[in-house]
Amino acid sequence: MQTAYSKEELRVALAPLRGRRIVLVPTMGALHEGHASLLSQARELAGAEGCVVASVFLNPVQFDNAGDLASYPQTPLQDLETCDKCGVDVVFMPSPDTMYCSDRSIVLEETHLSTVICGASRPGHFAGVCLVVNKLFNLVQPTDAIFGKKDYQQLAIIRRMVRDLDIPVRIHGAEIVRGDDGLALSSRNVRLTPEHRAAAPAIRASLLAARAAYESGTAAEIVCEAVKQKLESITGVRVDYVELVDATTLHDVSTPHRLSLLAVAAWFGNVRLIDNIELSRS
Repeated sequence: MQTAYSKEELRVALAPLRGRRIVLVPTMGALHEGHASLLSQARELAGAEGCVVASVFLNPVQFDNAGDLASYPQTPLQDLETCDKCGVDVVFMPSPDTMYCSDRSIVLEETHLSTVICGASRPGHFAGVCLVVNKLFNLVQPTDAIFGKKDYQQLAIIRRMVRDLDIPVRIHGAEIVRGDDGLALSSRNVRLTPEHRAAAPAIRASLLAARAAYESGTAAEIVCEAVKQKLESITGVRVDYVELVDATTLHDVSTPHRLSLLAVAAWFGNVRLIDNIELSRS
């Protein structure tokens, strides 16, 4: 496994691998079992002759909250060990100064999918995501890239960016990896208090109950309100949003028989957790 800290080191590492299938897994570090699953899927997708590239970069321009950026966990040595165990060929670990010029003035902004759910309460977040992912695509020039469905809106926006800008990368969505109690794995989970960690699986439980209710014919607004009330009954929890949207457009469900998405964001103390579940009606 090679580790590149600069753009030039990355170019040198990838030069002999051009022409092969190159699968990129972008991460912000603090890798857990969910990331390991993405890396393992990338290894399988690349095959014995292909190449897996993982980026480990805490992207400052996608944070709308300075405190959240400052408290985000960073475990570079453990991240390298995880990448090695999962069969990664090249790890790109740049600094912010490596990735961004001090006088940068170009932005990438998606104007439809990013206006709802997480985008509605995190101004500028997805512009930062689009910028860094586009830069990684330019630097790595992958044939494929894998993103987790836990950040469902991010996945949808990246697919739209690739489509609209004709970027020659195949995007793959990976299922959410969960703990035994149903909580979606997240680098932020380590910041939960013991009480909130014990209560957090209620997110998944409420989503499962909501799916059963919706697929049996319960109205969307009733389903959403039930999830909100369940979470707000937990001490110290504040709901950011509970929304049921079309899984493709991320806006209102206009045709119930299409695949829908029930998405949730809630603050457990000072830690913001997100989760989602796909829904459908026959």
